[in-house]
This record gives sequence, structure tokens and C-alpha cells, in this order.
Amino acid sequence: MGIVLKQSLNNTIITYIGFGFGAVNTIFLYTQFLTAEYYGLVGVISSASALLMPLLAFGVPNTLVKYFSSFKDSEYGDSFLTMMLFLPLLAMLPVAGIAYFANTLIGEFISRENAIVKDYVWYIFLIGMALAYFEVFYAWSRVQMKSVFGNFMKEVFVRIGIAILLLGIYFEWITVATFLKSLVLLYILRTIIMQLYAFKLRFPKIRFNFPKNSKTILEYSALIILGGSVAVVLFEMDRVMINQFIKIENVAYYSVAIFMATAIAVPSRAMHQITYPLTAEILNRKDSEGLKQLYHKSALTLFIIAGLLFVLIMTNINDLYQLLDPAYSQGVIVVFLIGLTKVYDAVLGNNNAILYNSDYYKALLMIGVFVAISAVLLNLWLIPTYGLKGAAYASFMALLLYNSIKIIFVKMRFGIVPFTTELFKVLLLLFVLGILFYFILLPFHPIVNIAVKSVLIVLVYTWFLYKFQWSEDIYAVLAKFFKR
Repeated sequence: MGIVLKQSLNNTIITYIGFGFGAVNTIFLYTQFLTAEYYGLVGVISSASALLMPLLAFGVPNTLVKYFSSFKDSEYGDSFLTMMLFLPLLAMLPVAGIAYFANTLIGEFISRENAIVKDYVWYIFLIGMALAYFEVFYAWSRVQMKSVFGNFMKEVFVRIGIAILLLGIYFEWITVATFLKSLVLLYILRTIIMQLYAFKLRFPKIRFNFPKNSKTILEYSALIILGGSVAVVLFEMDRVMINQFIKIENVAYYSVAIFMATAIAVPSRAMHQITYPLTAEILNRKDSEGLKQLYHKSALTLFIIAGLLFVLIMTNINDLYQLLDPAYSQGVIVVFLIGLTKVYDAVLGNNNAILYNSDYYKALLMIGVFVAISAVLLNLWLIPTYGLKGAAYASFMALLLYNSIKIIFVKMRFGIVPFTTELFKVLLLLFVLGILFYFILLPFHPIVNIAVKSVLIVLVYTWFLYKFQWSEDIYAVLAKFFKR
């Protein structure tokens, strides 16, 4: 876990810097400098692009991670990388043609409830394309065990750019229309920079004598499109469907709530950048004991951090919403439900990496497709009935089902579960802290209340973790900190 913890900590720091910029953008700049209608439009464009990304990437990021270790010392190494570079074009070129010839039809469909969305079909495609190739080059660097720079580009770069653009609107340097065009260019620029970095780590030699197992690789890439699509549908479809049924302003309210809940997932995203290739290597050498240890340690470490963040957010939720326009406060239930799913995600540890790098990924993909379809149907039913809350209910039920199935599947096929005695001890501690501090009401300014509560919770929590040493990795970090 040494390399995992080191790069995960670096990635966590970088990701939280990005989260800090994102918080400023989401809570202050977007809400102050854009109307809720245009903020909702940005949310729809972003989510629709994210939905398109797995198809355009053609499963290459996952395929690159899964198979690279098998080819890095092989004569087919460059041939494999050549295949990874060109595969996304198989999807991008046809989709570009559809976007061109059916632009009006697509625009009319996505603007059925909100006419403002109609003219942004090309924005969605271009950002989706940039997202797809960014993930390809990010995976290219991750398989070289270099994830920190890519994480910076993914989590920080765009958010800094957005903050600058939003300030440009405030100072009237640019219009909202220019902001939206600049947003597209920002994503494309990020992809170009990531490409240059990836090629610096290993410059491609274009060779078309593809490996003998190319058919298997292509099959995996095609199927993993479903896997990527499932994940994105579960996390992004709700905002797109809100746009289809209720006023686009609700996308803005939902986006703020989702952002708060997403803070819980930051440590998971950071650790997954390095555990994914490590899990692939462990599976390739059939090290069952190493797999079990990585599963337990990653689950416990992520749960300790994610659980703390969930408690911090929910005990301060009322003060947080006092900083925003009252219209945004309807998102409290969204924060709670989606936050719970993020904590459950953390409990899974490197579960996704185990499944998608094993021989059982096909079965999981089929299950994922079923869950994604269920999520869409739930949204179709609940959003018209319950509005914003309906989207949260749908996502919560779908993610609860999906994560439970993944835990059961790994147990059945590998004989391991992420649950340990230490994990349940941490759960009890978090429950007590959450109940206790939620009902403590302070009379100061919301920011002061948040700061005081947060400091007290963190101090009590870290004392218990240090005193009882439930996690070796967390204890090692705390021990170094206290010694300093």
C-alpha cells in the first residue's frame, strides 16, 4: 500500500484544491454571476457531454489499464498503444456525422421543456469528444504509474479556467455566450496538454501489426462502453432528465446539492487512480492474498475519510444553505441521499477495479445495464411526480441496488468482502458523532458555526483513530503528523 497511499495522498490534496475552486464556482460564482436558467444550461451541457463520453472513448481508458501490463515488455507494446489511439475514432466519426445531419432534430428533442437548450448540440459533442480523449491520455499516464499530473488537469485546471471566465462575466469582459464557447475551448485545451504529457512519458510509435489477441481486446473495449455508460447514466442522467420534465432552474439547484455530496467521493477518485492498475497487476499474477489485503485496506481507508466528510456535511447542512439563495435549500434531501450513496461507494474499496479487470466483467456489465435502465425508468416515474426530490430518490435506489450487487458478485467469485471489524467500529463512531453534533446549534454566523463544529468533529474523530489504531495506513499518517 506504500505507493497507493503516497500517490493517493498527493491526488487527494490536488483533488481537494480542485474541489475548493469548484466550491467557489458552484456556491458563489455560478449562483451570483449567472442566472439559475443559464447555470442550469451549463449543467445540462456538462451532464449530456459526460453521458456521451463513454461511447466516444470506445472503452479505451479501461482497456489500456487492463491490458498494458501484458504488453509493456512485449514486441507488440507499440502496436497495442497504436490501437488504443485510433479506436475512439470508430465512435467519434459516426457520432459527429449524426450531430451534423440531425442537429435540428436533436436540438428540438432536448429542448422540449426548456427552449434555451436547443442551440447547444455541437457544444455537447465537442466537450464529449474532449472528455473522451482526455481519459485516454490520462489512462496512458496512469499505466506508467504517473497519476498526479493527470489528476491536477482533471480536477483543478478546468475549474480554475471556469472561475476566470465567470469573473470575466462579472467584470463584463465577456458575455454569457462567449463564456459558453470558451468553456468548450477550455476542455479541448486540457486534452491537448494531457496528450503532450502522456507522450512525454512514452511517445507512441505508430505500428499496425496488431497483437494476436486483438479480437479479445476489441471485444473488451466494446463491452466496456456499457460499463462506462452505466456509471455515467447513474451519476449524470438525472440532470439531463430534469431538463426534460421540469424547469431548467431546477438543474442549477440539483447541481449545487450534487456538488456538496460529491465532496465525499473525492478520496475515492484519488485512490482509484493508482489502485486500478495495481489491482490489474495483482489479478494478472493471480495473487489472491494480495487482492484480499488491498480490498480490505482500500475499503477501510476510503470509508474512514468518506464517512467523516458525510458527517461534516450533514451536521453543517443548514448553515451551508444559509449562505445561498433560499431557492437552493430544496436540495437538502438530495445532499443526504446522494451523500449516502457516496459513502457506500467508499465501502466498496477497489471493488470496481477487481470486477472490470477480471474475467467476470461481462456479467457485471449486463447487470449494470439492467440497473441503468432501472434508473432511467425510475427517473421517468419520479421526476414528474416529485420534481427535484424524485431525481434523488431514483439515483439513491439505483445506486443502492448496483453497489449491493457488486459486493455480492465479488464475494461469490473471489470469496472476499470489504467488511471488517474495524470498519464497523468506525461506523459506530461516525453514527454517534453525527447524531450528537447535528443537534448542536450555534448562534454565530454560518461560516463560524461550520468552522467550530468541523474542528470539534475532526479532533474527536482523529483522536479515536490514533488511540485505537483501527487502520494501519491512517494511523501511520497521523503518527507522522503528531510527531512533527
